[in-house]
Amino acid sequence: MALDYTNNILVTFRCHGPPIRAPVLPVSQLHFVANELDSVVGGSNTVVVIGVWAHFSTFPVEVYVRRLLSIRRAVVRLLTRAPDTLVVIRTANPKRLTVQESVTTDDFYFLQRDKILRAIFKEVNVRLLDAWEMSQAHYLPHDLHPPPPIIKNIMDVVLSHICPSGEL
Repeated sequence: MALDYTNNILVTFRCHGPPIRAPVLPVSQLHFVANELDSVVGGSNTVVVIGVWAHFSTFPVEVYVRRLLSIRRAVVRLLTRAPDTLVVIRTANPKRLTVQESVTTDDFYFLQRDKILRAIFKEVNVRLLDAWEMSQAHYLPHDLHPPPPIIKNIMDVVLSHICPSGEL
């Protein structure tokens, strides 16, 4: 959580619920995105950024599709009750693969999940944050967690949706 009193900005972060491939996390920290969206009041001063794809890459694609459909329904509910809410969906990005990782995963799986995400949210009033193209076009090596220059570009795009007139 971060709070900027001067500009009246509150930023919160939630880790999505299982499946998750991360070091041990307390169960109390695992939240399903759809449930979290249902608790958001929304409105013109609310921005929701969703990034869910990497932890689903080694599971059957049906698990990912079901989760995205659940999130889509929650986004639609949020936008129905608060249509001025800005919802940004971060797409997948390529990652650096070790020899061991390439046995179980590949950018092909990430690209497929990226296409599925785009198709599921195609007709919903959300903004897509194209992390795939940003990573592909950058000179830095691919990484599951992109390096600071790519993160800066991602944040600049998010901020351009929040304040398109450049009044930041």
